[in-house]
Amino acid sequence: MFKLIVAAAIAACTWSLAQAQPYPAKPITIIVPFAPGGGIDVLTRALSIKLAARWGKPIVVDNKPGAGSLIGSSLVARAPADGYTLLATVNQTMVGNRFLYKKLPYDIDTAFDPITMMIKADQLIVANVGLSANTLKEAVALARSKPNTINYGSFGNGSQPHLLFSVIKDRENIDLTHIPYNGITPNLTALAAGDVQLGMGSVAVVAPFVQSGRVKPLAVAGDARMKQYPNVSTTTEQGFPYAKVSIWYALFAPAGTPAEVVNEIRAAVQWAMSDAQFVEQQVTSKGLSVVAGDAAQLRDTIKKESDATAAMVKAAGIVAE
Repeated sequence: MFKLIVAAAIAACTWSLAQAQPYPAKPITIIVPFAPGGGIDVLTRALSIKLAARWGKPIVVDNKPGAGSLIGSSLVARAPADGYTLLATVNQTMVGNRFLYKKLPYDIDTAFDPITMMIKADQLIVANVGLSANTLKEAVALARSKPNTINYGSFGNGSQPHLLFSVIKDRENIDLTHIPYNGITPNLTALAAGDVQLGMGSVAVVAPFVQSGRVKPLAVAGDARMKQYPNVSTTTEQGFPYAKVSIWYALFAPAGTPAEVVNEIRAAVQWAMSDAQFVEQQVTSKGLSVVAGDAAQLRDTIKKESDATAAMVKAAGIVAE
């Protein structure tokens, strides 16, 4: 009996010590629901090195691409809510997918606990150099004067370029033909080759095509000019204040993750994003802006973007599949 009591006491103490261990007490996995090499993947890998050094625990970045990010996101939604499996993704997962699929494997609004929006970037509207327009305003005027002569490429049905150009087409009463591609790289490659005349992307992915002389910027689809292209005016400046599209990268945890764990992860990300050298190398040099906000800010952004996207989806005539 004495041995049983001692064993029980030891077990209780061991359990208490385990519970008292500060987070993290073991390796962390961050799932990126896209293929390696994309912007969210690159930033997450760089960030994981910083956080591993801070915490003294390994961090594994695991790419789980497929089904418009649903495969990887589903894994996180079903993971234990202990902070050791996280999701690093973009607004397509939390905003766009709710309009593209009739039935999702999880409830977008209840399956995850928002941690922080890491970065944000306005998109750049670009054109093939052969297009006889040097601004979006000129491109719209050209499309109006020569109907059915301008094609635009996208990353696929329901992607940001598809939605943005559909709204422009609807609001300006012009004819533009949509050509969907399987991803941003084939889309921009086709744009550079002249297979389509218009496209869109972040500075990080568009810059090499602009530098090659095959693609030219027409407008910034946001509120402010970019330091990389200070002479390129915004859509608002050109008379299209409704034509704004941005991309953001954010971290999420499975719903029910303890608040103290979520707060520690957020604090660690904010610490990393306060490192000037890290920010210059991984963020600002790529045309991105640091956000590192709180959960309320991320929830509010998702709500506002979802409302705006609903109007874009209607204009594009997209029906959930």
